[in-house]
Amino acid sequence: MSASPVRVAIVGGGIGGLAAAAFLHRAGIPSVVYEQTPELREVGAGLVLAPNAVRLLRRLGAMDRLTDHVVPLEVGWEFRRWEDGRVLSAEDLVGACERLYGERTYTVHRADLLDAISSAVPSGAVQLGRRCASVTVRADRAVLDFADGTSAEADVVIGADGVHSTVRGAVTTPTPATYSGICAFRALVPAEHAPAFARRRAQTLWLGPDHHLVHYPICGGAVVNLVAIAPAGGCTAESWSATATVAEFLAEFADWDPRLRELIQAAGTPGRWALLDRRPLERWSHGPLTLLGDAAHPMFPFFAQGAAQSIEDAAVLARCIAQDPQAPVHALRRYESLRIARTARLQEVSHARAHVNHLPDGPEQEARDAALADADPLVANGWIYAYDAEAEASAASV
Repeated sequence: MSASPVRVAIVGGGIGGLAAAAFLHRAGIPSVVYEQTPELREVGAGLVLAPNAVRLLRRLGAMDRLTDHVVPLEVGWEFRRWEDGRVLSAEDLVGACERLYGERTYTVHRADLLDAISSAVPSGAVQLGRRCASVTVRADRAVLDFADGTSAEADVVIGADGVHSTVRGAVTTPTPATYSGICAFRALVPAEHAPAFARRRAQTLWLGPDHHLVHYPICGGAVVNLVAIAPAGGCTAESWSATATVAEFLAEFADWDPRLRELIQAAGTPGRWALLDRRPLERWSHGPLTLLGDAAHPMFPFFAQGAAQSIEDAAVLARCIAQDPQAPVHALRRYESLRIARTARLQEVSHARAHVNHLPDGPEQEARDAALADADPLVANGWIYAYDAEAEASAASV
């Protein structure tokens, strides 16, 4: 525990920002979260909580609050062929996940996860309606200027403000995003309106030419979450508030298995936004400023690790500051050195997956399907799931 008076400001009250506040609080370090919206909320829909995130959330007590909201997966990486739903490969997660990694894999609604993490943040630590307009460094401290004309000083500023981060511009000159040519649809289907195959405790991925679609239950099984990737066409908006119509969603999967189209047709208003491509940053920190989560390493969603990596960032950052509270600049450099290689690797493998998932029918697709049948992704991805971010940070300090 640290008795240091180090002042920590966190810009952004999403999953990563609140996780940083929670881990800092657990380490005895107070922080203030500045969130631009008038209430804490998480847009979007579902996500997968893999063991590397679950073990950290359990230490915060957040998993206890999620008991009635998560869905423990029984089947993962169930790959199906686009035209007829034929199962290409599936992984039995019951028992195997805990045996290998000490935790199960769950699915959850983002809003439920945000609520659980916020319960580990002290009352009064979050200031709402505070949009950060700029950040400047003066000597050994940072000054945050807000849109309402107020300002605040801090010894450490954590930019957890997403892909359009204000803080990032004060840390480094980011490489411009490039047009990926693909977009994402998201939708929710009430379980009573979903086909039986989609209500199972399974993470299912349908693969087809230029497209893929993922579905799994969330909200304790009351809702089915859909995420689909398709050619972007004229879609260039990179915003989770952008929407499409069910007809537009259906049109992308017009020739696919009728059961899948039945699932899409039961969806409410789908979200749709472009996936822009960003290369890994060469640095995340500058003096008393650092970045976390999507502000540092936005990645395609194909390994379902975006939220998990934000939570890992938060745990490591809190550990580094607690271990070196009198030298926060040094602590931030150490945090960056511990995190940048791992997150860059995940950015790269997620990027590469787009090509593999979207192969046109033919010899390369047939080879991929054969490889899926022989694969054991639960073991092959052990470098992701076995990782204990806090233990790694502690070991590196010895």
